Amino acid sequence: MNEHKSFQVEEVDGVETPPRARVEDAETPGEKLERKRDYLEGFLAQKPQSDNPTAPGGALYEAVVDALREIFDPEIPVNIYDLGLIYGVDVSPEADVAVTMTLTTPHCPVAESMPAEVELRVSSVPGVRDAEVNLVWDPPWDPAKMSDEARLELGML
Repeated sequence: MNEHKSFQVEEVDGVETPPRARVEDAETPGEKLERKRDYLEGFLAQKPQSDNPTAPGGALYEAVVDALREIFDPEIPVNIYDLGLIYGVDVSPEADVAVTMTLTTPHCPVAESMPAEVELRVSSVPGVRDAEVNLVWDPPWDPAKMSDEARLELGML
């Protein structure tokens, strides 16, 4: 079972020498960092696409989350979503939205107005039929619920 394969050998007179790398052609550390930053920002900005617009990654769900990120706590310069005050966003197939949220304390000065503002902002998202806010105190909010972005903004990272 010895099979011999024959190869054709082509003789050449010579091969061009590849160009030598020159120091002035190398990218500077700043250019390399910028290239990596551009790549990472683009990669991190990508969101998973969902066929279901009401599921996380879906257009309607993400539009609701974007609206929540426009509402800021009056005492802390961070939006309520990144602050960890939003415990849940549920979007029904009929485009009804239920937001489960808390406040930093039950004695928060905006305890009466914040849920109404959230309901108004969410109901104004194009495509949302109705919005409801459920204010809960259990589990209580604590700083561990904040996103890394919020911690960075507040100098806690």
